[in-house]
Amino acid sequence: MRSSGPLRPSIDRAVRAATRVLVADASESARKLVCDVVKERGYTLVEATDGDEAWAAWDRERPALALVDSRLPAVDGVAVCARIRAADPTRSTFLIVLAARDGGTDLDRMLDAGADDYLSKPLSIERIRARLTIAERRILLEEQRLAAESELARTRWQAGIGETTIAVEHEINNPLAALMGYAAMLEKSPTLDDADRANVRIITEQAERIAAVVKRLSKLKNPQSVEYLQGSRMIDLSHSDADEES
Repeated sequence: MRSSGPLRPSIDRAVRAATRVLVADASESARKLVCDVVKERGYTLVEATDGDEAWAAWDRERPALALVDSRLPAVDGVAVCARIRAADPTRSTFLIVLAARDGGTDLDRMLDAGADDYLSKPLSIERIRARLTIAERRILLEEQRLAAESELARTRWQAGIGETTIAVEHEINNPLAALMGYAAMLEKSPTLDDADRANVRIITEQAERIAAVVKRLSKLKNPQSVEYLQGSRMIDLSHSDADEES
């Protein structure tokens, strides 16, 4: 989901160091205060002093978390938030607005543009820490939700494959068995010449090939898909779970 790695409430320093956090504020004192707390927690810092830098940094780094001042020069924070959300519809970056205590209109516009939370100025170390903790927990919950949805989707997909294989096995096996039986009888006929007998053998071989595919379908326990054509996928029947067990 994030190229920079997920934020978590309790992770080792190596993972934190691989996680990017963007801090964008034109005020050197405010930016330094936020950056100090971010570095204190062990994350890799990405700084920006105006809207152009903030957007370029986000587009380059795709950070897990961004703290963006609402009144950035060049391109204001509202426009930066809107750009990020347009490029990040899955909301993989958690956005925190840095807004003046009297900047109610700015805050409303930032939230409308896609911000997830806010920090009012003047800033304090305690409130920055608290907001980072909230962001970490929210991100972790979102990752858990997405993982659960992914697992549910896969379970449903596998269940659908199972139902399909049963239907295919039922609909194909009976006529296939009849075809193979008649082919075997026909091959033994004394009236067949060599050319016809060879054709009957081809029919039998191809029917056996179909039977083998149906058998592999019925033995699938953990179906995987592979690319068939560009943009198209199909179930991998090159081997089955039964082959691996044997």
